[in-house]
Amino acid sequence: MQSRTVPQRGLNLEYIMWIFTRLSGLAMYILALTGIIAALAMGARTQMNMETLLRWTFMPNPNHVINSNIPDVTVGWSNAFWQIMGILMLFFAGTHGLNGVRTVLEDYIGSSWLRPLLRGLIFLIWLLMLVLGIYVVLAS
Repeated sequence: MQSRTVPQRGLNLEYIMWIFTRLSGLAMYILALTGIIAALAMGARTQMNMETLLRWTFMPNPNHVINSNIPDVTVGWSNAFWQIMGILMLFFAGTHGLNGVRTVLEDYIGSSWLRPLLRGLIFLIWLLMLVLGIYVVLAS
């Protein structure tokens, strides 16, 4: 196993993604707390159990709460707020996780032709995941 070289000073991919990883982790905490507080304010504290509340918070989808006793789910829960929350959570969590995969793979791959190939593959997976995830959030 080769050790990684120290990145050069200034703005480069490593530094930008290092900052993004910290900020996206913070954004995921903020989104989760916002989702929990909003769900509790909408009456979830009396109408669903904790596991349904957390499932709803991390990926808002009206189909997640259909089996609970919440009357007329599609009116209060499938609006633009919850769709934006779902898309933001998908973006931050997906980008955060795939950046971690990229970092781990680059730790074990030296400077070879494989590095740009894997970066491209990870980018394509990220793009496909975002497009499909946004479709699922908006279509449900």
